[in-house]
Formats: sequence, C-alpha cells, structure tokens
Amino acid sequence: MNRRRGRTLALAAVAAALLAGCAPPAQNGDTVSLPAVVPAPASIEQAAGAPFRLSDSTRIEGEADAATALTALVEARTGLSPAANGGGPTVTVAIERGGPAESYRLVADEASVTITGADDAGLFYGVQTLGQLIARDGDDWIVPAVSIDDAPRFAYRGVMLDVARHFHSVETVKAYIDDAAGLKFNALHLHLSDDQGWRIELHSRPKLTELAAGSAVGGDAGGFYTRDDYREIVEHAASRHMIVVPEIDMPGHTHAVGLAYPELVEEPVIADHMREDGSELPESGKHYGGIAVGFSSLKIHDEATYDFAADVFGELAAMTPGPYLHLGGDEALGTPDEDFALFVSRVSGIIADLGKTPVAWHEAGDAPDLAEATVGQYWGFMRPTDGMDDKARGFVRNGGRLILSPADAIYLDMQYPTGPQLGLTWANGPTSVQRAYEWEPSTILADVDDSDILGVEAPLWSETIRTLDDIETMAFPRIAAAAEAGWSPATDASELRTWDSFRERVGSLGPLWTSLGIGFHPSDEIDWATE
Repeated sequence: MNRRRGRTLALAAVAAALLAGCAPPAQNGDTVSLPAVVPAPASIEQAAGAPFRLSDSTRIEGEADAATALTALVEARTGLSPAANGGGPTVTVAIERGGPAESYRLVADEASVTITGADDAGLFYGVQTLGQLIARDGDDWIVPAVSIDDAPRFAYRGVMLDVARHFHSVETVKAYIDDAAGLKFNALHLHLSDDQGWRIELHSRPKLTELAAGSAVGGDAGGFYTRDDYREIVEHAASRHMIVVPEIDMPGHTHAVGLAYPELVEEPVIADHMREDGSELPESGKHYGGIAVGFSSLKIHDEATYDFAADVFGELAAMTPGPYLHLGGDEALGTPDEDFALFVSRVSGIIADLGKTPVAWHEAGDAPDLAEATVGQYWGFMRPTDGMDDKARGFVRNGGRLILSPADAIYLDMQYPTGPQLGLTWANGPTSVQRAYEWEPSTILADVDDSDILGVEAPLWSETIRTLDDIETMAFPRIAAAAEAGWSPATDASELRTWDSFRERVGSLGPLWTSLGIGFHPSDEIDWATE
C-alpha cells in the first residue's frame, strides 16, 4: 500500500480523522525532552513521572467522532490497534463547554491521557496535538507526561489555493484540506476565477463553464467543479472544522468571463511592461495562457455587469454555508480609480445584502462607499510600499477587520532559496523558511493591533503549480510558519515563539509527514528528525 493511499484509508475511518504531526524520538528510557508541538501552544509544561505507553490494549473512549479519529491516527502513526473495549490504560476525549472557542486541554501521565475541548473544533485540535506528541521509545510508542492548555490567537487561520491558473481536482483539494487542518487552519480560500479560466459551475451562468473553463497557464488543460464537486469540498472541509471562502475575482482578472459573456468586458489594456518582458499578450475572445496581470476589466458603468455579479454571488451564497464571499479586487490596473471604487462599493453591497460578509484584497480599502464591515486581505510586503498600508487600514476605519497575507513572508508559491524549480520570485523572493517564520502580525501595519486583525492566511498561487506534489513541496514546511503566526501567542509573549525553537519543533514533523505521504521540501535550514 502506498503512503498516500494508506493515509486516505485512515482518514476515511471518520470525517474528523486528520493525521498530522510528530514528536522527536524519546531519549533514554522514560526520559524525554520538552515535547515539540506545531503550532506552539499557549501553554505547555513537562510533567513529572513516566510517560503513557501505547499498546494494542490501550482503551480510547469518549466522544465518538474524536475517539474514532484518534484510533485511526494511532493506527497510522504506530501500527497499533487500540479500541474502545481495550483493557489497558485509557485515553479519554471529551467536550467540556465554557472555554474559549476552539480551545482544548491535554493532560498525559503514566496512567492516562485526557483531552477536553471547549467545542468540537477544540477537541479535534487536541487530537491533532496528541498525534504530534506520540514518540518512539525503542520498539514502543509513548506519549510524554505533559500538560497543555491551548487556544488560538486569531479566529481566522486560512490557506488559499489558486485553482484558476492551474486547475486542481477535488481529490487534490481534499488532500490539501487534510494537510492544513492538522496544523489547526480553519479556512480554505478557493481562488475560483482568473484570466486563465473559470472553475465553478453556476446554473445562472452556464456559458462560464461551457466556454471559459477549458484552459490554464501554458496551454495546459483546464477544468471546473460541478455543483456536486463544490458541495463535496465544502462538506469535507467542514468535517475538518474548516470553512470554504470562495473567491470570484473582479473587476480585473476577468479575461475568462469575456470568453463566455463578451458584452461584459472591456478590451484588454496592454501595458508597456507586457510588451517589453515577453509576456503572452491577451486577445479578446481567445483563451489566455500567460501570467501577466492587470489588463482585464468588467464594464463598470453597464448595469448588466451588476446583474452578472448578483447572479454569481447569489448562487455562491446559496452553495456556501460559511460567512464569507471574496470579491477579489486586486490588480485592476486597467480600471480607472474612480470606476474601481464604484465597482467594489456596489459589489460589496450585493454580497452584504445576501447576508454574507464581503472580503476584498487591500486595494479596495479606500473605496468611500464600501459595504460596512467588509473584511480586507492585505497582500503587500512586510514593509508596506505604495500606500498599501493606508488602503488596508481603510477596512478598519469602515468597521471591518483584516486578514494578513504578507506576500514576502507567507506566499507559499514563492521559490525557496535552494530547492525545486517551482514558484516565482516577485515578492522579494526567494523566500526562506526563516523569513516565512520571523514576522509578527501586530507589527505589519502601523495603528493596527490584534483587535483589528481577523486572522492570517497563507496563499498558494498556481502559475507554476500543477500537481499535489507541487502543492505540498511548496507549502511544507513554510505552511507551518503561517500556522504558528495565526494560532500561537505573539512573538513577545512566548519563549517558544523564536526561530530557533520553531526550526527544532518543525524538524520533528518530518518523519510523520513522510509516513503520511506529504512531499515536503527538506530545507537545509531545518535539522530534520529521523527514526
């Protein structure tokens, strides 16, 4: 059985069974170092005494889904087969209401292990942490004596997958959900449309998938999700306590829309740099396979454009149980500023009227009539340039909050300093694992503090990304740095929130990532543990 297949079977045991994490091998006998957990928990203390020893007689009891998930995790990690009717020491998983959302407590000693979650999500995350604590001790498997109290710093902890530049199958998306959920991410942002293709079936606009879904970057094959496909993704994400945030990018990044509804789009605006750098030049009515940006726009002053937006977002709202719909709004370089402001204001209002919270990239933040409480997503640099920061602060002034995605830190498609020939470099790249880790959310934007930050998101754009192997190679291990920025205490509030600590802790994940079939990049910045 191949590793990915084995992982799939273990996950299938229960919807909540997400396998992730690892701990460093035990040292002599029952003595272990402080357990390595990623993302760093709010509080972790090594307890006195011997560790808990796992065996086939271990009893796992309590909340049914979590118990089944943990059983599958232990089997996949160790090869053992604990059961609810086991006669040995007990692992108990339970929900105790009243704590912060998504929080949990884990206590392990020689006699027992107990995980209590404040809610279903918290219990799920506690199970993931226990998976990281399992360590080899000679021929045996142990859980070190430890006490952990943990809760997330930010409510929103996201990953973004671009399925427009290159299309990715339902199975690939589900695998990435599994990967991310094990690191306590709780949102999947799907970039469903761009100049290169349209990726979601809508009954209200059938020509989008009939005429605009068949292409991708470099002339590769395209594709799209049927409504049933999308439902499957949403349900799989929910089983891992993740929401799906669909993005339909507009008014720019809309060349593909013109293949289906040419009356809605302007002629491409060809910038000088596109001619000079050898970019493929777009032509009206023809599929675009290049990677240039900023040349396309919907017609801002045509009411048919807003009918289109209402159809698209209305249908997406009905298909998406999560609270957010993303309208894009980035890199509309061919759209005059006043027209851009008019457009994002009207479309954010359409989304708000549907009972959803609009999300837009940071360019939309200075639109004067943006729907109240629209969430902004900042994709600028750690040191903002060109007024990016002031535009982002506009969302806060408007009663909204921010998702931070600094491109030169956690854009997962940026090249590594050494490694595979994948990714781009425009965001001050290449991007090392250390740079991906060493940033503090509260210091990116002046006059923006934790109360203004909804959370953190790590995007992965797919200009060069064609397969699940590509996705995982580019994401891991840097995705773990983004997880820690979103979940863990601030860098000045925990001794664990240092590069030296992180590189040691993330290095301990290598053996399990390998056993689960996650094809991570073995960066030479990390001392990877072996078994």
